Amino acid sequence: MEALYKQYKGLMFHLAYQMLGSATDAEDIVQDVFVKAHAVSLEQMPEPKAYLCKMTTNRCLDLLKSARKKRELYTGPWLPEPISTPDADGYDSVITKELLSYAMLVLLERLSPPERAVFVLREAFDFQYDEIAELVGKSEANCRKIVSRAKKKMGMDPEAPHFTPEKELGEEWIGRFLSALEHGNVETLLTLLATDAVLLSDGGGKVTAALHPILSGKRVASFLLGLMRSFSKRPDFSVELAPLNNETGFVIRQDGKIDTVVFLHIEHGVIRNLYFVRNPDKLRFIVS
Repeated sequence: MEALYKQYKGLMFHLAYQMLGSATDAEDIVQDVFVKAHAVSLEQMPEPKAYLCKMTTNRCLDLLKSARKKRELYTGPWLPEPISTPDADGYDSVITKELLSYAMLVLLERLSPPERAVFVLREAFDFQYDEIAELVGKSEANCRKIVSRAKKKMGMDPEAPHFTPEKELGEEWIGRFLSALEHGNVETLLTLLATDAVLLSDGGGKVTAALHPILSGKRVASFLLGLMRSFSKRPDFSVELAPLNNETGFVIRQDGKIDTVVFLHIEHGVIRNLYFVRNPDKLRFIVS
């Protein structure tokens, strides 16, 4: 069992994290599944990977059902926990080349628990439909319909074989964005923002954050410039780039401590969505 733990703990964390959007809950589920698996003989586990993935999926489905109500009562927008993905191997650094983008994790909140499970198994892990059917206890045909329905809910082409990852932010593009903020250049900032840009800020009622989405490029630009003016007055404020969720994110520090994590979602060369994670409970998986 110890060998199985070493071999599959990263896979199980990856699965649970993308199903739940919570690294904390995913970590708990991995431990819980292996505690229960210790009571099972290896003879009862002819295919350990499938057995452990099924246990993980079932635990996630149970948790998602109860989490939905909690998220409806959450103060302000609910955003997934970000995780650090440095260029190293191992469970602690949570390296997963198949990790769905942060924007995709946000979209997954539109799905029901069964839809989310089937979508993640198919799109993130590339499980075959017969394997997914066995893991979730549904027919293969039903699983295909679920994936198609899930894609429609997320605004994706249901006929597309797989989603297309967003283009990674280039250093030049990031430099223009940060320079526009630093110099208060509204015109440049507006060229980088979609006219229908949306900014979501998750403070969870524990720190200051926008309680409602900020809509339109003009309003987002005004909010960002106001935020920049406020932060620039603080002596121990800094912004740095960091590998988060297998993409480039922004880490804002105040007095040396992580204050906010920011993700930009790019579509057609402009910023479509901005995600500000400020709830301190959701920043514990960011490397300090």
